[in-house]
Amino acid sequence: MNYSGIYPAFYAAYDSEGKINLSAAKSYAKILADCGVQGLYVGGSSGECIYQSVDERKRYLEGVVEAVGERLEIIAHVACNNTADSVELASHASTLNIKAIAAIPPIYFHLSNTAIAAYWRAIAEAAPNLDFIIYNIPQLAGVSLSPALLETMLEVPSVIGVKNSSMPVLDITEFLELGRKHRSDFIVFNGPDEQLVSGLAAGAAAGIGGTYGAFPELYLAIFAAFEAGDLERARRLQRHANEYIRLLCHYSGNLYAVAKALVRHRYGVDLGSVRAPLTALSPSDESRLNELFTLVDVIIQEEGLDA
Repeated sequence: MNYSGIYPAFYAAYDSEGKINLSAAKSYAKILADCGVQGLYVGGSSGECIYQSVDERKRYLEGVVEAVGERLEIIAHVACNNTADSVELASHASTLNIKAIAAIPPIYFHLSNTAIAAYWRAIAEAAPNLDFIIYNIPQLAGVSLSPALLETMLEVPSVIGVKNSSMPVLDITEFLELGRKHRSDFIVFNGPDEQLVSGLAAGAAAGIGGTYGAFPELYLAIFAAFEAGDLERARRLQRHANEYIRLLCHYSGNLYAVAKALVRHRYGVDLGSVRAPLTALSPSDESRLNELFTLVDVIIQEEGLDA
């Protein structure tokens, strides 16, 4: 497997007391594997990483790897908002059966490219046996991956690509062009779920997405249609995906709380809610979830995704 296809950004699972629920996480990981996804992205935004302790993140990654590490490519997001904890998570990840680590830049303080590069280099050097993926998400991290910073990071042998969650599709093309001057196998993962087709057309090898995990069949179908050259179907499926995404974001509760409700409805696995300060579903939200469930059922029927 060479980083091609659909990689759901894995959701956090909590029990009724708000503690991480490894049993539910393992069941959910096996369900996604059975759906045919190529890999999982564990410990990122969808995994509520910034609201979890280092120990929780270690144990959660261990649980997912135990469940599906032999079946799927696992990418572990290991960034914390300080170098020492990030290095600790990277070193821990290097002892597990996974493929790669990834990291956003540190947030809050506006750091120089030199400081960000030193941070990423320390993480990469803590897990030299794993591929390293730069995570570019400027709308949340507050800093954009610049060509100059990428050029610096390409001096690190384990840097093999970028998970690009900026909205301009042009960024994918530019990162690929620069990366492949250094290594022919450099890749970019499309981040924004709303533009998977556009990202693939721009050269992305795969998609990592926060809405994939509750409806993986839809994104697998988009990728398959694109790969088969059926752009009409790919574009139609993307329109369905965008309608689905808009509805996920239409509730007062956090997107991931809504997605977990859909996982519970579709697969019977209770991932719990989200961790504060993220907003749980309100009673009003709960009463309107059938809108989402119905939309997903309609898309499945119209597109034959249950075949």
